[in-house]
Amino acid sequence: MYITGGIAAYKAAYFVRALVKEGAQVKVAMTKAATDFITPMTLKTLSRNRVYTDDMLAYDEIVPHIEIADWSDEAVIIPATANVIAKMAHGLADDFVTSALLASNCPKFVIPAMNEKMLNNEATVRNIKCLKADGINVLEPDVGFLAEGYEGKGRLPATTVILEWINQKSKHAVLDDMRGKRVLITAGKTVEAIDPVRYITNHSTGKMGYALAQEAVERGAEVTLISGPTDLPKVPKVKFIPINTTSEMAREVNRCFEQIDIVVMAAAVSDYRVEKPATQKIKKKSDTLEMKLIKNVDILKDLGRKKKKQILVGFAAETQNLRENAARKMQEKNLDLLIANDVSRRDIGFGSDQNEVLFLRPGHEPLLIGKNDKKKIAQRVFDCIMDF
Repeated sequence: MYITGGIAAYKAAYFVRALVKEGAQVKVAMTKAATDFITPMTLKTLSRNRVYTDDMLAYDEIVPHIEIADWSDEAVIIPATANVIAKMAHGLADDFVTSALLASNCPKFVIPAMNEKMLNNEATVRNIKCLKADGINVLEPDVGFLAEGYEGKGRLPATTVILEWINQKSKHAVLDDMRGKRVLITAGKTVEAIDPVRYITNHSTGKMGYALAQEAVERGAEVTLISGPTDLPKVPKVKFIPINTTSEMAREVNRCFEQIDIVVMAAAVSDYRVEKPATQKIKKKSDTLEMKLIKNVDILKDLGRKKKKQILVGFAAETQNLRENAARKMQEKNLDLLIANDVSRRDIGFGSDQNEVLFLRPGHEPLLIGKNDKKKIAQRVFDCIMDF
């Protein structure tokens, strides 16, 4: 939530409180002018989070304007002055608020409040049209008693009106944008038998793939989830196909591939399998045990060779040289989007509820998505896909 320097800034406190009561997590950023109307301490107390101001631009531990941009599911600018509307329309970023807004890819909701003469100025009218053309939601101000002491248009609407408007816009913008799309997602790990008791596998829990499936369903897609063994509950409204081995996953993926629009290969597959698994449990007869491993089919590379209309997304779990290895994989496997993460870190990746990933697309600069819940990462993945 971004508060700018208008007299209606004090009303933002009521809006923060209403959001918190509805169960939302709220972080507030303020322009310097906004702090003249309402203190950061007030907003910190109500939101239960620290408040971002221009002083944060020099914060040592993080890049704060990128942090809040990556964290946000929605950006609400309230009140939006003529000044900040002009800056947004022209891509200016000369303070914390406008820098964060320029970095935000989430839906934006602009709530203008200003004097009627400023609102009706041709420049402001032009700037608001520009915002709408860019896909930014702009709420029409109310007519009422203005700070200048007379009636006019430009008054901030009531909190209940703003909340209802945002909820309607959010539902329309987010939940329906993948309607009609057929999405195939792989998740979890594959297992390769050594004998009837032992097997080769990895540490994947399937959390990222299942979060992706849930997100795609919520946005209206028809989802097929091909999953290796996990301890996770099934995702409602998803066609679920359980598998164990890499070859089983390859068979099911290829069976579905022709009818799919978007493929997201989030599973951690076993690259090798035992050439001749034992039919009985191997007994501990010596200090060493030798097995011959042979390479499994590269499902992702195979899909990259034969894709036509499909958008193909892969994951790269790396422990070193993240960007270099991921870029090579993206090119070799003919991917439209590759999502790379460092699985050597214990605070993200396998088994964690959080992740930090690097998006790579052909012809685009890499985009770092900072540490966040896997649900949020899943949202950013499909936001990126829907921009294709």
